[in-house]
Amino acid sequence: MKDIKGLIFDCDGTLADTMPLHWHAWQIVTERHGLHFPEDRFYAFGGVPSRDILKQLAQEQGRSLDHVAVAHEKEETYLPLMLARVQPVRAVLEIARANRGKIPMAVASGGTEKIINLVLDRLQIRSWFGAVVTSEMVKNQKPAPDIFLEAARRIGVEPKFCRAYEDTDLGLQAIRAAGMEAVDVRTLPASPS
Repeated sequence: MKDIKGLIFDCDGTLADTMPLHWHAWQIVTERHGLHFPEDRFYAFGGVPSRDILKQLAQEQGRSLDHVAVAHEKEETYLPLMLARVQPVRAVLEIARANRGKIPMAVASGGTEKIINLVLDRLQIRSWFGAVVTSEMVKNQKPAPDIFLEAARRIGVEPKFCRAYEDTDLGLQAIRAAGMEAVDVRTLPASPS
């Protein structure tokens, strides 16, 4: 932890194993609205707010829809799935647990404030973080660095002294653009259950 004075974590797919649950909700909602959205494309959009994904899909497919309303519908579809089945990503949770109360920590997520706080509460880890920054709190989304810079600002740590954890290529790009040390959680060894 030499020179590292703050830790920042993405939530979905990083702290919480929610990506399969999000994918299930996306399947339901895109089928309902006649949008084609293959699974590999879903994972490529990791960290992008639902409203932005829907806007792009609708434009590409020549569909007219209220992307904000359908994003809300997707979140409402996801919520009961998450509440029933969310689990932590244990290797990442152990890193957060080991540093809890020792250095400032934050969450920086492309999700919505309501949903991310529910996930953190469900995992009983919300109190571990001095700040939770979500998509509504910044203008530019990942891969722009804004969300990570705002998280660093809120915990009072210069970006160059932050280490941030992510599970998507867009998120890792955002961390590096923020001048932080990036950790790809997909490369961490799985911890025993």
